Amino acid sequence: QVQLVESGGGLVQPGGSLRLSCAASGSIFSFYAMGWYRQAPGKQRDLVAIITRGGSTNYADSVKGRFTISRDNAKNTVALQMNSLKPEDTAVYYCNAGQGVPGVHWGQGTQVTVSS
Repeated sequence: QVQLVESGGGLVQPGGSLRLSCAASGSIFSFYAMGWYRQAPGKQRDLVAIITRGGSTNYADSVKGRFTISRDNAKNTVALQMNSLKPEDTAVYYCNAGQGVPGVHWGQGTQVTVSS
């Protein structure tokens, strides 16, 4: 059973930065894609960023140029560096992994709140 555990969420002021990390219980090398999704209250869960086994990335238009996704196959982790945060980035952020987009494995989520 694969487990994904997110960390790094919290409260930050607009314009600030946060780094989310997702640790997998096993090897992530077999996963075709790993990604981050977010869900704001009353809204659907949306893709934020994904990275494939080969290192190709894709971002939601709303975060391009501000967020960067990376994966470390040796450490079985995937990270999301979030810069220039805006109040509209406030959401629960979920780590995801699997052979598809989205994959079948989800983390429990970590809250990110951007507010002054």
